[in-house]
Amino acid sequence: MKSSTPLSPTSCPAQSGSLIIPGRQWFVSDLHLSIERPATLELFEHFVAEHPQTDDRLFILGDLFDAWIGDDDDAELAMRVRKALRTASERGVRIFIQRGNRDFMMGKRLMRACGAMLLPDHFVTPVAGRPTLLMHGDLLCTDDVDYQKARRRFRNPLFQWLMLLKSLEERRRIAADYRKRSGEITAKKSAEIMDVNADTVIRTLRHHRVDQLIHGHTHRPAEHQHALPDGRTALRLVLPEWHENAVVAWQDDGKKLNAINVTLS
Repeated sequence: MKSSTPLSPTSCPAQSGSLIIPGRQWFVSDLHLSIERPATLELFEHFVAEHPQTDDRLFILGDLFDAWIGDDDDAELAMRVRKALRTASERGVRIFIQRGNRDFMMGKRLMRACGAMLLPDHFVTPVAGRPTLLMHGDLLCTDDVDYQKARRRFRNPLFQWLMLLKSLEERRRIAADYRKRSGEITAKKSAEIMDVNADTVIRTLRHHRVDQLIHGHTHRPAEHQHALPDGRTALRLVLPEWHENAVVAWQDDGKKLNAINVTLS
């Protein structure tokens, strides 16, 4: 059983507890940065420069890039993102990044360049006083069997090693073709198939012994409540996709989660 409410710039009350992190925490996902979306890239640079401050923690839960062809990428987009994150890291912002379905080839070299830490697919950390599971979210979409098969293939170290043997130019062509074909395939699938599976959500929450989950991927932002077998109610917060005129970051001030609208003004 679950219920949901549309995502809006309001607060989510959190349970009381002693799991307090110094500084604020910021959560974003599905930025899909590309040089073809200059306004969104500019908003990202502004957000990283102006919002997280010293001792804050910034969590990017996958799909930072619309496509990532390897940590040796020398294109303008890669250089600008590295610079923005490195500058934030140097002023004391702690940056944590998960891989998404578009940037699964991010690696340690990129993390070093950005001053960031690469997180595993499942990561538990205190958020607003509650142990909270952070995910990109694609592993919850178990009804999309074809995607899960493709995901296992793309995450295979041998597949990635063979890809990195190709030139940057060839990888860019492959990435562009993949984005095109992915869009065509997605357009033919129902929204329900591409959304999370409720039973998978419950199993995942129970496995990690948490009652709060934050993820992205589905582009269906909302606050969901799930009834757990032990009688507790779990909160699942779905982060929004970024657009040039609709950018929201969620902030944990130590007591509650707040949706923050990000603008250039």
